[in-house]
Amino acid sequence: MRPLRILASTLTVTVLLTSCSNGEGTNGAATEADTMGVSEDALVIGTHQPLTGAASPGFRHVSTGARAVFDYINDNGGVHGRRIEYQVQDDSFDPAQTLKATRSLVDDHEIFAMLGGLGTPTHEAVIDELNEKKVPDLFVSSGALAWDQPEVYPYSYGFQVDYTKEAKVQSKFIAEQFPDDKVGLLYQNDDVGPSSHAGIEQYLTEEIAAWESYDPGVPELAGQVEELKKSGSDIAVCYCIPAFLGLAVLEAAAIGYTPQWVAPSFGGDVEVVTGLIEEYAQGTPAEDMPPEAFLDGLIITAFLPMVAQREDPWTEFFLGIHERYNSGTPFTDTTVYGMAQATLFAQVLMEAGPDLTRQKLLDTLNSHEWRGPGLVPFAATEEDHSGYTGVMVVQHHAGEEPEVLQEPMVTDSSGGEILPFDMERPSPGEVVLFGSGTGG
Repeated sequence: MRPLRILASTLTVTVLLTSCSNGEGTNGAATEADTMGVSEDALVIGTHQPLTGAASPGFRHVSTGARAVFDYINDNGGVHGRRIEYQVQDDSFDPAQTLKATRSLVDDHEIFAMLGGLGTPTHEAVIDELNEKKVPDLFVSSGALAWDQPEVYPYSYGFQVDYTKEAKVQSKFIAEQFPDDKVGLLYQNDDVGPSSHAGIEQYLTEEIAAWESYDPGVPELAGQVEELKKSGSDIAVCYCIPAFLGLAVLEAAAIGYTPQWVAPSFGGDVEVVTGLIEEYAQGTPAEDMPPEAFLDGLIITAFLPMVAQREDPWTEFFLGIHERYNSGTPFTDTTVYGMAQATLFAQVLMEAGPDLTRQKLLDTLNSHEWRGPGLVPFAATEEDHSGYTGVMVVQHHAGEEPEVLQEPMVTDSSGGEILPFDMERPSPGEVVLFGSGTGG
C-alpha cells in the first residue's frame, strides 16, 4: 500500500545505492559535495516552512522551536566545535515556492542537510531534486508514506508517525470505546486522505457515515460540517491541520452540532487551535464564549510529550529553553515538535563525530536505536525510513493535564497488530547534544 510516485528500474536503483554507499573519492578522501556546508567552526542546515499563508498559524512555531534548541547548543560550544547555522526559507505552503526556497538553500546557502521540510504537497515538489543532489533530507514534517521509500529516496527520512499508523490506532480505539456510534471523517484532500483511510478502514467500515474532504487553500467548511451533522455522525474525526480543526469546531457550534471531536497529532495542538478559534470568533455570536471551551473533551493522538504535560522531564527541559530563547512567543505542541527534531538531529551529529560527511551522517543515523523526547520507538535503518512508530491517545480537559486514555502503542503501515512495547526513555540529562563527546 506504499505509494510510489516514481518507478525506478532495478539497475538505476542499484547504481544510485552503490554511489551512496561511499561518499568518498577513489583515493578515500571526502568529496566536496559530501562535505558541503561543513567548515571548521560551522555547519549549515536548512528547511522550508510556512511562515506565511494558510498553514502558518499552525506550523510557524516548528522552526522557532528548532532554532531555540540550536541556539542553546551553540551557546554551549556547538557540536564538535561547530555552530549550527539554521537557514529557514518561507514557502507559504505553496509547492512552487518550496522549489524556489529549496534551490536557494542548496545552491546559494550550500546547506549540508535539509531538516524538517514541512508539508506533503510542498516536500513532494523537492524530494527528487534533494535525492538527485545527495542532500540528506532528514525528518520530513509530514506523515506521508512517501518519505519511507529508501529504495527510491535513499537520502530522505520521515519523522512524525505516518498517517496510516496514526489512523489505525485512532480507529481501533474508536471501535472499542464507541462501538455503537456513527463516525464522520473530515480530511485534507491530499495524501492525508488516502493514507489515513488505509488505517481507518482496518477497524471502521460500516460505522463510517460521512466522508468529507477540504482543500487547504480554501478556508471554508460550512458545507462539509453540515454534511457531517446530516449523516448523524456521533464522532467527528478531523484529519486537519490546526487552522481547519479550529474552523470545523466553530462551524459545528454555529449549527448546534456537538459530536465527539477526534484529532491527529499534526492538527491537535490545543494552544494553537484555541488561539485560532478566538481569532475566527471575532464578530460572531461565538465571540462571547471562552475559546478554550470549544476544545474541552477533544481526543488527540500524540507521539511526543505535550506542552500540557508539565511533569514530563522533556517538556520541562524544552520549556526552559523556550523561556530563554523564545521569549514572547507561545509554547505549543508544534514548538515541541521542532525542538524534538533539532534534538534528534544533534544526537546524530554528536554520534557521527568531528570528521563529518553527508554519508557518515546517514550511516550513523541508520546504525543506532535513537531514544530521546519521543514516547515511542524511532525507526531509522537502511530498510526503514519511517520515523516514529506509534501514538498514545489522550483527552484534553481545559485547564488540566491531558488525560491518557490509552498508553503509547506501536504498529505498522499495513495489516499488523497494534501492540504495546518496552522502551527505556532517557531523561534530558542522559542525552548528549553538544561538546566533543559522543552520545545517542
